[in-house]
Amino acid sequence: MMKCFRNVTIANEILMTMRSNKKSKGEVSLQEPIGIDKEGNEISLLDILGTDTDHILDEVHLKLQTKRLYNAINKVLKDRERKILELRYGLTDGGCRTQREIAAMLGISRSYVSRIEKRALEKLSKALNS
Repeated sequence: MMKCFRNVTIANEILMTMRSNKKSKGEVSLQEPIGIDKEGNEISLLDILGTDTDHILDEVHLKLQTKRLYNAINKVLKDRERKILELRYGLTDGGCRTQREIAAMLGISRSYVSRIEKRALEKLSKALNS
């Protein structure tokens, strides 16, 4: 009888259960007990592999908000504003750049990049909050 399950212990229990069920040729039921927790309750694969519903909802919400943000960026911003935000926050390639780097790339001053960035963020904020 096992008193405590840790990630390694859980993985070992899953493997041992699957190996002991050679007669089922690799098919394992999610409800099949694989061990006992420290309170003496049976633990199944479903218990181990279960997913937190709050985590799923948060992830779906994040994806919807991200899609909404990109739609607003494409709809509300001018090309230069979009380009500066993409470079500044790494929206296309994941590499965030400083205002100074963006200014050098676009051949404009750092303070102008700052003003364009501020204006673009204000436009996005209005668009997303309306």
